[in-house]
Amino acid sequence: MNILIFGPNGSGKGTQGDLLMEKFGIAHIESGAVFRQHVGQGTELGKQAKDYMDRGELVPDEITIPMILDILGKSSKGWLLDGFPRNMEQARNLFEALTKAGMILDYVVEIKLPRQTAKERIMGRRLCAVNNNHPNNIFVDAIKPAGDKCRVCGGSLSARADDQNEEAINKRHDIYYDEKEGTLASAYYFKDLAVQSETRYIELDGSKSITEVKGDLIAQL
Repeated sequence: MNILIFGPNGSGKGTQGDLLMEKFGIAHIESGAVFRQHVGQGTELGKQAKDYMDRGELVPDEITIPMILDILGKSSKGWLLDGFPRNMEQARNLFEALTKAGMILDYVVEIKLPRQTAKERIMGRRLCAVNNNHPNNIFVDAIKPAGDKCRVCGGSLSARADDQNEEAINKRHDIYYDEKEGTLASAYYFKDLAVQSETRYIELDGSKSITEVKGDLIAQL
């Protein structure tokens, strides 16, 4: 089972990816981890990517996509690719590369969430000093903490600095919600392809709880 997943920061796509990994045994491949793995192992592609990264430049698709395909090809039970593509050009290049490699894309998943809701979810996240996995969010009623204490264990809470950087959040969301050339445009590219291929395009309501989204997703796989 091979899956491509889309969703804005704050939609919970990373969480859903981990849940699918546990249930089906597929590899959850995040684009950032692909770079770290190749650079860390000192592969030829990793060395080429590092040259661009050290100069503060974007790594071109002709390096990025082969790195991704290398890892996808080693995932015997299938994979879920998270965080790539992020624009139309990458979408076209990835589809062409998958086709040439004979890799079938079974599902494309889009977790839909209004931009303001996604922003509030990010800025509302609070970390428990006892266990960071305890869910606390001041903007989500189901997991709203008790004042400044963890709703699960009563531990003290804090907010990550990057979660409170509204300018950075807006920049990431500007890229994602761009329906002409951004990440949503790349998602819709695969949506159009699904009409004439074996790939199935699944849309999920990201405003639901993690459990509900998981249930809706698994029911459609």
